[in-house]
Amino acid sequence: MPHSYVNLIYHIIFSTKDREPIITNAYQERLYEYIGGIIRAQGGIVLAINGIADHVHVLAKLRQDKALSEVIRDCKANASGWMHKVFPEQKDFAWQNGYGAFTVSASQIAEVRNYIANQEKHHQKRSFRDEFLAFLQANEIEFDEKYLWK
Repeated sequence: MPHSYVNLIYHIIFSTKDREPIITNAYQERLYEYIGGIIRAQGGIVLAINGIADHVHVLAKLRQDKALSEVIRDCKANASGWMHKVFPEQKDFAWQNGYGAFTVSASQIAEVRNYIANQEKHHQKRSFRDEFLAFLQANEIEFDEKYLWK
């Protein structure tokens, strides 16, 4: 086969350090645009991005020659630096170590996009903790909860 055909779609979730609610409306839209720009600069395509004050959800198609961990590392590192520079009052802004990343079938893009778009409404009923645990369980990922939030 002379060509490679891939469709790597990920639902990525990462939170602020200690899940501090610091992504306010004053920063949210610009931060999401910046994160989207980082992904695009690496050849990815952002399909959806949203969240609430303590975490972000990203639905993105990523290139096969880019390691997922490196894309997320670059997003988090560059977004933190950008926040510090553009919003000096956010000098303590930081992301929690780690992340969640779950593959998404092309047939599920609309459903995941809708889920991400409705984060504020969704989190009126369910905490980030409960949401993230549900993702881990639904994806059959083993974890020890005592290490999950450190």
